[in-house]
Amino acid sequence: MNDMSNRFLLSLTLATALFTGACSTNPATGEKQFTALMSPAQEQKVGADEHANVVKSMGVYDNPQLQAYVSGIGNALAKNTERPDVTYKFTVLDSPMVNAFALPGGYVYVTRGLLALANSEAELAGVIGHEIGHITARHSAERFSQGMLASLGTAAISIALDSPDVSKMAGLGSDLYLKSYSRGQEHEADTLGIRYLHRATYDPHGMASFLKNLDQNSQLEGQIEGASGDGFSYFSTHPRTADRVAQASATAAQYPATDYKSDHSYLDNLNGMVYGDSPEQGFAKGVNFYHPKMGFTYSVPQGYKIYNDASKVVAKSKDKGGAVIIFDGASRENGMSAKSYVASVWLNNEPIKSGIETITINGMNAATASFEANISNVLMDVRVVAVEWSANQFFRFQMAIPKNANAALMDGLKRTTYSLRAMTAQEKQTIKPDRLRIVTAKAGDTAQSLSAQFPFDDYREERFRVLNGMKANEQVMAGFRYKTISDK
Repeated sequence: MNDMSNRFLLSLTLATALFTGACSTNPATGEKQFTALMSPAQEQKVGADEHANVVKSMGVYDNPQLQAYVSGIGNALAKNTERPDVTYKFTVLDSPMVNAFALPGGYVYVTRGLLALANSEAELAGVIGHEIGHITARHSAERFSQGMLASLGTAAISIALDSPDVSKMAGLGSDLYLKSYSRGQEHEADTLGIRYLHRATYDPHGMASFLKNLDQNSQLEGQIEGASGDGFSYFSTHPRTADRVAQASATAAQYPATDYKSDHSYLDNLNGMVYGDSPEQGFAKGVNFYHPKMGFTYSVPQGYKIYNDASKVVAKSKDKGGAVIIFDGASRENGMSAKSYVASVWLNNEPIKSGIETITINGMNAATASFEANISNVLMDVRVVAVEWSANQFFRFQMAIPKNANAALMDGLKRTTYSLRAMTAQEKQTIKPDRLRIVTAKAGDTAQSLSAQFPFDDYREERFRVLNGMKANEQVMAGFRYKTISDK
């Protein structure tokens, strides 16, 4: 037997021994699982390290009262779990996305967007309970250990075949495996979450109730984005919402009806919460983008939708033949001119036929250039603009423009470039982000009337119904409280 065969047998034996000798019974699920390659202490360290990254990239919503409220719900659930060794930390993230997730070691996150979509404390508790379920079931440790075992096993095969390509494929497969929970793990987390709801005297049907509303929201997002809605779901790593609704309802029905916690305070805690983009990262009002903290504003053409995140602002035309506009910032060192920046830094001294033009935008020195580029296998014109915003910062526009763009499209992009300016003191005081406002319906109020002032050009009534968990034909009831959106 040659040396390569010996190494293969050693690796295979080690992999088998690890799996068969290191399974343990999880106290929450009662099932045996392989988690030997990530201990509870390691889970805590991984969670603590990644928590700092999550906070840095997404930001914490600056509302101590709301943070304390959500932590109170989470702690009420956590004290009823099978893992007293875990110290939980619950955080509301300053994001409009409808999302929630957990890190190993007890770190649970929910976004402002998710809080806005939920309509009761039981619904929010269902989401938090699900994420706690992932932690008590040690799904991260299970995924990590199995992924590492998969890598070890395929490494042994690679040795046997003497093929490094097999090892590369193994790494790719393991990486993909670790990116998402299995359907079995998701169902397990739902089951555990509902168990914790019941133990904490929350209505165990809260999870299914939220998932139903989530499904409506996903369908509406699909309509707004021009899709069928079939491809939209809770999180990219979760199973389809409709499947989860049926399973969660069946699981909740197994628990006897009892007196559950009243949650009349839920809407009170949401009143005044920022809705949509965070003022810390700037926000859109129609075709205008404002950043009061940094003190600038600009406008995009009519028919464009603005998407904002921590690093850039993207505006896309709702028409397929439109352009894409990306706005961001870059450091300016040693008083470098915009023209020098475009030439030597942005374009890396690559020659372009059109040359670099110096321009002035509302009193600010700027430079612009255009060139052809292949973007996603489509030849397009690209225009870049650098603006000397301050002594240490450039603002930048990058525009991907279809070939043979008409004059109207080009005029709109030019107006966008020249619209960049400083906000006035009055604008900083008067232009505010949108917020949730809780109103009590009066006689004669309808979904249409209560949504008439929503800051959207389309689907106002549909957004109102989804926001409040209402069915398509459900009527507004006088004396009942509803969520609305306003910048007042």
